[in-house]
Amino acid sequence: LYLLPSLGVCGCCGALRPRYKRLVDNIFPEDPEDGLVKANMEKLTFYALSAPEKLDRIGAYLSERLSRDVARHRYGYVCIAMEALDQLLMACHCQSINLFVESFLKMVRKLLESDKPNLQILGTNSFVKFANIEEDTPSYHRSYDFFVSRFSEMCHSSYEDPDIRTKIRMAGIKGLQGVVRKTVNDELQANIWDPQHMDKIVPSLLFNLQSGERTESRSPSPLQASEKEKESPVELTERCFRELLGRAAYGNIKNAVTPVLMHLDNHSLWEGKTFAVRCFKIIMYSIQSQHSHLVIQQLLGHLDANSKNSATVRAGIVEVLLEAAAIAASGSVGPTVLEVFNTLLRQLRLSVDYELTGSYDGSVNIGTKIIKAHEERQLQEAVIRTIGSFANTLPTYQRSEVMLFIMGKIPVPGVHPKPSMNYLNVLEHYKPCFLPSTSQVTAGFQTTNMLTALPSSFLEPLLSFSLTEDPEIRLLVLQILLSLIDRHDNTPKFSNISIISDISVLKLKVDKCSRQDNLFMKKHGQQLYRHIYLGCKEQSSGRQHYETLFALLGLLSVELANEEVVVDLIRLALALQDLALSTDEAMPVFNRCAVHALAAAYLNLICQLTTVPAFCQHIHEVIEVRQKESPYLLPEDVFIDNPKLPSSLEKVEGEVLFLQSKITEVLGGSGYNTDRLATPYVPQYTDEDRLSKRKSIGETISLQVEVESRNSPEKEERTPAEEITFETLKNAIVDSVGMEEQERERRRQVVEKFQKAPFEEIAAHCGARATLLQSKLNQIFEITIRPPPSPSGTISSGYGQSQSRSVPIYEMKFPDLCVY
Repeated sequence: LYLLPSLGVCGCCGALRPRYKRLVDNIFPEDPEDGLVKANMEKLTFYALSAPEKLDRIGAYLSERLSRDVARHRYGYVCIAMEALDQLLMACHCQSINLFVESFLKMVRKLLESDKPNLQILGTNSFVKFANIEEDTPSYHRSYDFFVSRFSEMCHSSYEDPDIRTKIRMAGIKGLQGVVRKTVNDELQANIWDPQHMDKIVPSLLFNLQSGERTESRSPSPLQASEKEKESPVELTERCFRELLGRAAYGNIKNAVTPVLMHLDNHSLWEGKTFAVRCFKIIMYSIQSQHSHLVIQQLLGHLDANSKNSATVRAGIVEVLLEAAAIAASGSVGPTVLEVFNTLLRQLRLSVDYELTGSYDGSVNIGTKIIKAHEERQLQEAVIRTIGSFANTLPTYQRSEVMLFIMGKIPVPGVHPKPSMNYLNVLEHYKPCFLPSTSQVTAGFQTTNMLTALPSSFLEPLLSFSLTEDPEIRLLVLQILLSLIDRHDNTPKFSNISIISDISVLKLKVDKCSRQDNLFMKKHGQQLYRHIYLGCKEQSSGRQHYETLFALLGLLSVELANEEVVVDLIRLALALQDLALSTDEAMPVFNRCAVHALAAAYLNLICQLTTVPAFCQHIHEVIEVRQKESPYLLPEDVFIDNPKLPSSLEKVEGEVLFLQSKITEVLGGSGYNTDRLATPYVPQYTDEDRLSKRKSIGETISLQVEVESRNSPEKEERTPAEEITFETLKNAIVDSVGMEEQERERRRQVVEKFQKAPFEEIAAHCGARATLLQSKLNQIFEITIRPPPSPSGTISSGYGQSQSRSVPIYEMKFPDLCVY
């Protein structure tokens, strides 16, 4: 054997090689350009299926050959080896495949580590094929950390040749998609949702999504753009991103969205808005609908974290929130509804503070970032739109809570956290922000019960804003009331004030007033009438204010009117006429004409709603006289662009006025309450009216001091406080002990008297006390009774003359129906 020639030794050793090696060697042709020897590959596959325990050895040997070929730059044989591995992997599904996979992944890793783009793409394609295989048994020790890092690096490829760079990036995206598919459903694998992996995968996808946008913007035509789209990685990136998000469970949403937020921060992509909005549209449409509120909560938290960032960044986040809320299904805001609005309102308030102070820390120092007022206002508008978008996803009962919540956030005098700031500036800046937020919430608001839609806790602060001097705020309050009261879309039909001869053309929708509506008007009707009256009285009210007030009167008539409400509204309209005639009020000519025209238009409407012919006839007669003699008292000549008004209104009398006595007479014949109709409407002025005109903390405090001083003794009568010493305290203690003993003795004597004294003596004592008490009460009643208006009317004397007599209130005889 030792004497055999070398050739014989080689031949003998070759014949003794293991069969799996010979089968592997036979698949490689002499010329790599000829490709894989298919016949020999079939033999190798059959052998692997027949002897699965040999798979790991086959894989190891193929890996060894591939490593040697890569080192020797024999890339043709490298491609053949990978093709053989792919075919074996696809054909062999058995329990022993795990060991073979280790060799396979080792070879893929070797290709990915190469600096040759073709080898990187080749390795990626093999890995993607492997990722699509569903293995029968899980793997306990396999790791994909390298592949996540390498594929992410390929996504950021900066290769000089743009075509090759695109191919490498697409290969990286496909590789990440393969890693996600392979690991997301395998509980034994390392969690792909861990931040260490997500911080690589998500930014890589966003980078290609963003670069795809730049590529699209340079495409010269739609046809070329569609062809270019096939070549660019943007479509593949979006598909991969959607697949990643679609596989995210409840606990993984945060880890998937956080890298998106960080990427947008790091690359200043909030300010452009377009890309950020696109990203979150993909997110909202891709995740499961029940997880939408998690994304919204993360955006809200990120908005809070950027509270001191520039207004453009905050506005970008708010715009994304707006789009996310529009996509989210109803109720997707989650259980913390008020927390969502709390965050938005807090940002709104911070923005107003920044605008007022001019800096983020409240003081302008060297190095402090100066704030641009117009950018803050744009942010405020974005927040208000977002509040409305969120509100549109809420049911009616939650909208009511949100309205109360917003009204509670408006600062009140003396409670603002920065008392050094002038309350005038604070309130005038806050109201135009918070009231539009309320208006956004009430838009499209539909309710059947006005008591729940307009509770006292919401209506009273809202109406208090209708008395401010800012005309825009007053108009906004009226619009909010219209949206809440209008339940049948009647508001557009009252948009223009005009004299309509037949209101049937308006096609008003009128329902019978419900019991809840009656209760609401009994509780809040007088408040509404008073604010309508005072709103007409404001000198700064313009055409739009009077049109909105007319719409409010019209809605009250068709939505909430019973017989008592109709009477009150007619009295209110006549009171408005008296207001316009009054010389005590320094109202401009336009406002006087506008109030006359408003009263005429409304009486024309209400008379046709009551369907009392005599009432309609009187109203129409007055309107006809006005059309001939005083057209400036009708809406057609007042509420136009250039109204023709007289220089003064001194002689408005006679037939151009609506007569309360005539209206009382005609309506009394139809069953209306004549006593109530004959009583002129007079609004009650309250402290609320006085406070609403105060603009600063100083004026408000001075008013409070004035009220306190009015209810307290004069300062001169007050004695200075006694100096408290040790002797004073000692005497007080001793005196208190003595007083207690005296009180105890007095009580004992009273008890003994009632026990031992005769009945007649006790009765006489109590009778004397009762007589004394009655005499004191009579004196009080005589002082408090006002003689002139007497409910008992007049009494006749012996000579036929009538004499006025005042009857004390406690002696009046009231009907049984008036006694409760």
